[in-house]
Amino acid sequence: MRTTPHVFSNDDITVTYNPCQCINAERCAKELSNVFRQSVIPWIDLDGESTDKIILQVKKCPSGALKFHFNQKEVA
Repeated sequence: MRTTPHVFSNDDITVTYNPCQCINAERCAKELSNVFRQSVIPWIDLDGESTDKIILQVKKCPSGALKFHFNQKEVA
């Protein structure tokens, strides 16, 4: 079964989660549970912690199911 990645954004970054790639190591939820929540929908809350901490946690994802990119800022 093929699914599309889930997309979550704040002012600074966009995080994508690919459930088909996830190995359920639960590292994200154990180490940053105020962002990666197990029993609340939506389960990723990018307002739960600083962008820097979220980026560091996404980089620790052992399967690569979590990815991020910086949002482009509008130039006035």
